[in-house]
Order: sequence, then C-alpha cells, then structure tokens
Amino acid sequence: MNAWLLALAIGLCGGAAVWLILARDLLRVVVGLALAGTAVNLFVLMAGRVDSGVPAILADADTVLAAAAANPLPQALVLTAIVIGFAFVCFALVLSMALLAKRPEGDVDRLADAEPGAGPDGKPRPFDAERRA
Repeated sequence: MNAWLLALAIGLCGGAAVWLILARDLLRVVVGLALAGTAVNLFVLMAGRVDSGVPAILADADTVLAAAAANPLPQALVLTAIVIGFAFVCFALVLSMALLAKRPEGDVDRLADAEPGAGPDGKPRPFDAERRA
C-alpha cells in the first residue's frame, strides 16, 4: 500500500513540476525545479524497498544484510540530494531576484503588452520603422 501512495506522490510532484517549469513566471520555474527534485528524491527513495519493515542493521554474528531489509544506500543518497537541492533553490532564488532587479521589464507579460495589437483585418499590425529605431 505504501508503494502505491509513494508512486501517486511521485506522479503528482512530477506533474506539478512540469506544469510549473513550463510557466512564464521565473519564480514558478524555480518552484517547479524544486518540485522536480522532490519527485526524483521520492523515486530514488522508492528504489530502497520502502515496504520492508526490517531495519538495515546487522547483528554481531551477521556479515550480510537480510534480503528483506530496507536498503540504506538510497536513503543516504536522498539525504544528500535534499541538502544539495536546498542549496540549489536558494541560489536560484537569489540569482532570479538579481536578474529581475537589473531589468525592470523582467516579466514576460510586459513584453507581450508592448507588441502591436491586431489591425482592422485581424492580422497583426506591422512595426513602424520610426518605432524600431
């Protein structure tokens, strides 16, 4: 049952990440990248046999991990990826704020509003030569 819920969470995070990455707003793209990292982390965690109730601890006499035990390697990889992903999101937020501070027309919608509207025939009006120069 846990595997199905985890698969559903991976699908929802991945779908939301793609939807946000394809947005036209820079902040949504950064949040989408963070969600994509979360989906990948959940996928790697799912590879470590999450349904197993046996901990990954060896007794003194054992030399091999039990076959039904949870795999500790994906858990360690996900823990490392969470820290790296947090640093990446912080850097991306600072970088995007610096880029938007340099350009006052940083929003794509403002650029779309500057485009010429439709003419009387429904086709886009051509640019004026004086307007371009």
